[in-house]
Amino acid sequence: MRTPVRTTGARTGPDLWPAILGRLLTRQLWIELYGLPGYGLTLKGRPAQAFAAAPRDFRPADPAVGKGVLGGKFVLAGASLEVAPPEDPWNRPSPTRAFATDLHAFVWLPSLMLQGERGAIEAVRLTLDWAVTFARWSPFAWEPGILARRTFNLACAARRMGQVAAEAERLKLADILGRQGRQLLRPPGGLAGKAERLTAAAVAGCVLKGGSGLSLRRAALRGLARALDRTVGEDGGHASRSPEAGLELLLDLLTLEDALSQLSESAPEAVRGAIERLTAALRLQVLPDGRLVSMQGGGPSTPARVAAARAHDDARPEDPPAGTVAGIARIRSPLLTIAADVAGPARGAWSAAACAQPMALEIVCGKDRLVTGCGWTPRATDRQGLRLAPGHSTLTLGDATTGEPLGGWKGELLDHRLVGRPLHVESNQRDGEGAVWLEVEHDGWVHDFGLLHQRRLYLDQRLDELRAEERLHPAPGQKEVVRAIAAPYAVRFQLEPGVQASLARDRRSILLRGHSGRGWWFRTDGPDVAIEPSVHIDEGLTRRSLQIVVRGSARTDAETKIRWKLSPAGAGTDPT
Repeated sequence: MRTPVRTTGARTGPDLWPAILGRLLTRQLWIELYGLPGYGLTLKGRPAQAFAAAPRDFRPADPAVGKGVLGGKFVLAGASLEVAPPEDPWNRPSPTRAFATDLHAFVWLPSLMLQGERGAIEAVRLTLDWAVTFARWSPFAWEPGILARRTFNLACAARRMGQVAAEAERLKLADILGRQGRQLLRPPGGLAGKAERLTAAAVAGCVLKGGSGLSLRRAALRGLARALDRTVGEDGGHASRSPEAGLELLLDLLTLEDALSQLSESAPEAVRGAIERLTAALRLQVLPDGRLVSMQGGGPSTPARVAAARAHDDARPEDPPAGTVAGIARIRSPLLTIAADVAGPARGAWSAAACAQPMALEIVCGKDRLVTGCGWTPRATDRQGLRLAPGHSTLTLGDATTGEPLGGWKGELLDHRLVGRPLHVESNQRDGEGAVWLEVEHDGWVHDFGLLHQRRLYLDQRLDELRAEERLHPAPGQKEVVRAIAAPYAVRFQLEPGVQASLARDRRSILLRGHSGRGWWFRTDGPDVAIEPSVHIDEGLTRRSLQIVVRGSARTDAETKIRWKLSPAGAGTDPT
């Protein structure tokens, strides 16, 4: 038996005021300082005459994006902008904010570089045109997160771009890269994302030849060790608890390691250690469909991207382990893999993408992801409500929530952090012969209803059958508070887009079929079962999906149980 783990969720509202006041003061200070006419001179370092390395970005790129750019069409974040060459996209409005973010982050550059010499020439032109328009610091184009991605992408492409550029253009490219790398070493930016920013600066420092690159590289690596220590936990989980954030940081660090090796330098111990821990965590976070667990603001990514991050790993991908990492527990049988959120959301600055979805659940049957969440990630900034419990596969009580994204001007200031009362979660797992028990309980409903929610999962590894019980029961030691005698509950099971769901005649069973066509029966003793429309966010875009919803009413002074199970179709007891 494993020792129960207790964790705490987001900070309460009053605790945010020091952060709000600090951000207000420092943000305005840096805007005023960086906006001064002569500020750009402070970013000028020793001139780099050439590029010393060509770091490999291990992320797979879509050639179609680069082909579109060559033809004057930018397709980014689900939106498009047509710009006939030799015009450029920098002095015109973007169709969406997400498009503008990807545009200024040079997300299109890796794909453009796949287009051979033509692509490299166009990359030089677009980069130099960007520098003409945005040479001076601006709050959006030089925002730390956007700046880090632009610097990283430009560093990986710089050497090849330099090969097709004139000498004056090559010197200008080196100057642009150096200025942006040095800006990454300066505030603002905060703790969350610091490791990513310093990694990008270090990669830029590897690319620039001579003293300019050396000083930038050394300064970035000095701060990176501490940043990685605070970002990557001992178990390899990212401090934000987002599996996708850990994947992206791992890919960045692999690029940094490659860049250093091209200079015949070994990566610092902090970098190697972080790579090892992130790699070990990734083994648990990849589900049998080749994608990531989709929880706490992290999307599933793609099998190709995940495979690229695992290419250096000697562990067998076909035999993933069971266990817990970053507060996400994984149990499995030959055909079933279950991922459950068994911790509270990240806190403070790390909670910008955190979700108030206690005990969220994902279930993969074979290689079909059937039960999942709505897929919210920070790219869907206009759909913050999907960060709440109804946006994943868990239970809700009434209209209450266990936390909520910070809204209004405070949210804009603090990146929509998750706020609310502290959430305590307890988890206990037992392994038996041919079976696994996982029990998780949280107190998020105690304040409003006096009830604890316990989710019990029993996985029969011989039958590939998952049996579960949702238990609502009065919290012990509660003071007498006048509460409603009953509260409506809803247990939701969000289905992956494309999953078919058919309600049987008994009105208690639902046949599910994933992309492989294999059937699975979902059964419950809940009083009201329905298949309802839902939505799923894919790369910031909304897709239609379905959800199973089990509704009923729970007494606040007594115990309520809702049982359900998932089993392979084809047995003699299948409903008709």
